[in-house]
Amino acid sequence: MVLVPDLDRQRAKFAPPARRALLGDDRRIIIVGARGWIGRTAVTLLHEALGPAAFARRVHCFGSQAGPVFAGPLEVQQRALGDLATLDRRPTLLLHLAFLTMDSYATMDAGEYVNANRALSRSVFDALTQINVDRLFVASSGAAAFADDADAAEGMRCYGLLKREDETKFAAWATEMPDARRAAIGRIYSLSGPYINKHETYALASFILDALAGRPIEVRAPMRVMRSYTAVRELLSLVFSCLLARDGDSVLRFDTGGEGLELGEVATVVANTLGGEVVRRAVQDMAANRYFGDGCGWSALLEHHGIEPLALADQILETAAYLARQAALKSTTVDGL
Repeated sequence: MVLVPDLDRQRAKFAPPARRALLGDDRRIIIVGARGWIGRTAVTLLHEALGPAAFARRVHCFGSQAGPVFAGPLEVQQRALGDLATLDRRPTLLLHLAFLTMDSYATMDAGEYVNANRALSRSVFDALTQINVDRLFVASSGAAAFADDADAAEGMRCYGLLKREDETKFAAWATEMPDARRAAIGRIYSLSGPYINKHETYALASFILDALAGRPIEVRAPMRVMRSYTAVRELLSLVFSCLLARDGDSVLRFDTGGEGLELGEVATVVANTLGGEVVRRAVQDMAANRYFGDGCGWSALLEHHGIEPLALADQILETAAYLARQAALKSTTVDGL
């Protein structure tokens, strides 16, 4: 098939209900962790919806250190997280996206990893009241469901425990003033879309890269692996719709959704969408590795807020458009050396 190289840019928009809610509100918007996958998507979506002038006035980016955030053709500046508490007081919606992931756990001392993440969360938490945050999104993880699972890997249990601590702490912040504060706490499972990272770690990226390169799409897992996928722009559309709705609970907890599929089935959808053939390693262990949450709850939330879910084939097309463009840019850079 012919892949439209800018397909992901063409579709880089909030769902209409989220867009209306955003434009009908004037809160300051803070993105903590703006250089990450979700953060860069948020920058892109907010810039498109608000326009350059309102974006510059309302949106503020923070991260581990000051410097540029590149989101496609956009370049915005982020400030160091230590500066967050110095902002003036005004009604604010904050996206808390920053965390050291399980990958970092493998390269750090366990105690150092725990302390670093707790310090990061404390920096965000301590600033909330000081700068007058009244709407908060906490990007938790599906790993939180495995915090007490003795069969889960040590890194996942530690990461999950820290994420669960965040869920509890930030939920308590919201319930202290239920008439004034609102928090959306999302356990994020598998995502899709532009700015996808960890290309060799995430199965979807690996499958798409195989298809784009004309290689067989390899499913190497020796067991049944069950996953479900949600587009990042769908996730953020729901977050803004929930937090900016006129009514809502002080704390909304949800899992990201999508249809639960075995990786062989996911690879087949990639092949049917982009072309190619699937090579599935023989399944030697029939026990399933399941990593997805409450898809029915997710679907109900989308329906309640009038957001159309993005089919997996469309998610694949947008993710592939981004990966193909990145590969072309890399090739151009190399050729120009």
